[in-house]
Amino acid sequence: MKKAIVIGAGFAGLSAATKLADAGYEVTILEKNSMAGGRARVFEEEGFVFDMGPSWYWMPDVFERYFAEFGKRVSDYYELVRLNPSYKVIFSNTEAIELPASLEGLKSLFESIEAGSSKKLEAFLKESKYKYEVGVGEFVWKPSLSITEFFDYRILSKAISLDLFASFGKHIRKFFSNPKLIQLMEFPILFLGATPQNTPALYSLMNYAEIALGTWYPMGGMHEIVKAMCSLAEEKGVSIRLNENVRHILVDNKIARKVITENNEYEADIIIGGADYEHIESKLLDKPYRNYSESYWQSRTMAPSSLLFYLGVDRKVDNLIHHNLFFDEDFNKHAEEIYTHPQWPSKPLFYVSAPSKTDASVAPEGAENLFILIPIAPDLEDTEAVREKYYNIVMERLEKYVGHTIRDHVVYKRSFAVSDFKNDYNSFRGNAYGLANTLLQTAFLKPGLKNKKVKNLFYTGQLTVPGPGVPPSLISGLVVAGQVVKEYGSIEKEVTIA
Repeated sequence: MKKAIVIGAGFAGLSAATKLADAGYEVTILEKNSMAGGRARVFEEEGFVFDMGPSWYWMPDVFERYFAEFGKRVSDYYELVRLNPSYKVIFSNTEAIELPASLEGLKSLFESIEAGSSKKLEAFLKESKYKYEVGVGEFVWKPSLSITEFFDYRILSKAISLDLFASFGKHIRKFFSNPKLIQLMEFPILFLGATPQNTPALYSLMNYAEIALGTWYPMGGMHEIVKAMCSLAEEKGVSIRLNENVRHILVDNKIARKVITENNEYEADIIIGGADYEHIESKLLDKPYRNYSESYWQSRTMAPSSLLFYLGVDRKVDNLIHHNLFFDEDFNKHAEEIYTHPQWPSKPLFYVSAPSKTDASVAPEGAENLFILIPIAPDLEDTEAVREKYYNIVMERLEKYVGHTIRDHVVYKRSFAVSDFKNDYNSFRGNAYGLANTLLQTAFLKPGLKNKKVKNLFYTGQLTVPGPGVPPSLISGLVVAGQVVKEYGSIEKEVTIA
């Protein structure tokens, strides 16, 4: 059997490892942390269960497709519930909008805000459904090793209708003029790491995913997905080695021979880097074998980092639902302070997740589990004093909105920011979401999934194709494993007859 080493047990690494094991490879995952999941780790304190990273479950069809790849279903591993309302947007202390899960309810809401917008919403969703079916159905499954992969008449003929070269911001304004509706429709783009003006209109497919396919939650928390993937990987024969911090990839004659950790050495026929791409290139590989130079990485447009707070509150918090977006300050100003003139934001927008509103298992009875996220520019200095300053800024606004004190009831508090992303995930510049999905960083213009100088070294995850987010990471793992199988073949497993 060919031996494959996968570096990193995040979504992409687990996905790639499981696919290779299913194809007959002997697969070992090396994970630097004490728990699998990457950014989707979990921790428990004072009776609270905190998901550390991803909190939105979108594109349920991608998860179904992933488990179906191995003859399984999502329901074999965890229970999904659809959230209704999907989320709440707070514009001020007195004005908020809850987004209903049903299309009819959403059309009624739009019509109440802007006359005629319900019909425009139908037209918009018809377009975005097409983009979703082509984008998620075809584009993201390509390894993007060459522009020639897209020299397919069917795909080229769709390029214009997919709005590959148009701005999402301009596209959305063709349909809606009310500022609140525009903010509602631009919100999903925040997860792609660029402003709407710099994001291709193709990504209106995210609106279709959000509206038509729904916002869901796996009972027990997002880490249930990781547990499911680990269970499936191990069922396929994958060995997951925790606390194995990789220090070097030994290359000889343009072939990667060994992965060297702090404690061990692992021989390999195939190596897949599911850790941070830039870290693998700059810290684990000798200079002659790197795909990209330091100047290349410094010129990349990164998605934001985040300042996160995990709070255990010993009372219920009023006026919140599961997902809450505070758009009560100037979005454009905050975006400028992330992308144009990177600095700590003067009046940040922020997001609050309260999973205990849906799931009683994540907090003690009568208590609330809060996850607060402030998008910030990468590479900022995040001292304890700065973190505390922003904690009080957002808590003051949050308390004004809910109408009662929260800080006096916080029994557990932990923060996580730029320096933690670097320390825990070797994250380039401390980013939280990888590369921004700008036009010049899409498909074959992203860092390639194959090393051009080392024959058997590949990459997967949010810094390569298809991009950031949990569903794209699942896809990335399957795509890179598919490329390995294409080049090295699948392996017939021995069958023992009792």
